[in-house]
Amino acid sequence: MEYKDYYQILGVKRDASLDEIKKAFRRLARQYHPDVSKEPDAEARMKEINEAYAVLSDPEKRAAYDALSAGYRPGQEFRPPPDWDAGFEFSAHGISPEDLAGFSDFFNELFGNLRGRPRYSRNQTRGEDHHAKILLDIEDSFTAPSKTITLRAPRLDASGHLVLDTRTLNVKIPKGVRPGQIIRLAGLGAPGQGSGPAGDLLLEVEFRPHPRFRLDGRDLHLTLPLAPWEAALGAVVPVELPSGTLKVRIPAGAQSGDRLRVRGKGLPSDPPGDLWLELKVVLPPADTPKARELYESMARMLSFDPRARSSK
Repeated sequence: MEYKDYYQILGVKRDASLDEIKKAFRRLARQYHPDVSKEPDAEARMKEINEAYAVLSDPEKRAAYDALSAGYRPGQEFRPPPDWDAGFEFSAHGISPEDLAGFSDFFNELFGNLRGRPRYSRNQTRGEDHHAKILLDIEDSFTAPSKTITLRAPRLDASGHLVLDTRTLNVKIPKGVRPGQIIRLAGLGAPGQGSGPAGDLLLEVEFRPHPRFRLDGRDLHLTLPLAPWEAALGAVVPVELPSGTLKVRIPAGAQSGDRLRVRGKGLPSDPPGDLWLELKVVLPPADTPKARELYESMARMLSFDPRARSSK
């Protein structure tokens, strides 16, 4: 996917005010609108101009775009990093499917999944709900800690230039929380009009990648290394989980790739998920005389061909 420089498309500087962006858009629209332009590429250029304006005229989209685009050049290969939008506080309504269809893959990749705000009739005075994505660790689902969350909220200052306000919140994480779940903080959205109540702040949960666990819904997946004798003879081995140490019985004759299911030891939700253990037999190295002697003894005494089964 190619990176698009929206500032270059509109011909404005990166610190341009909203008024400068609007003037640039109107000038280019007069030049390239298909109804009046004689330029051979007018329709394609107008699509680019509309897309650039849709981003740079919206403080929230512009702030997110600015955070991603540093160091990229037009046409350069671009992929947004995972959870790039975490920590941004959005209030703007979502984009209609019709608008998305008219914009580029680059735009859709960045903004196609933005959640919209609820629409209220004019006589309602409740403040708008705000939305932000937050990143948690899998362990947080087990321990239910209080987390300090810092959010960035874009806005335009009095001169029409983009600024980022930050606010720090202390958020109690519910036990059993999982990716995609919404934590609603009542009254922390936009203020209402007059005596109307404030909107809510909706925090969408995502988990950071974990070095040991993989999450599938409520289920935890973990690779469990075993010594050859533990796999061959059977054993009870400890498994370290966020909730503490779990003793798991390994059946005799276990092989690498076998899976064990431990019910109720996944995320502590309602109902709780399961723990899936993928077994991996790890051979000790033959790096000492004693270790080589043991391997040589096994080679002489055991009638074992690991390829016999696969050749049948």
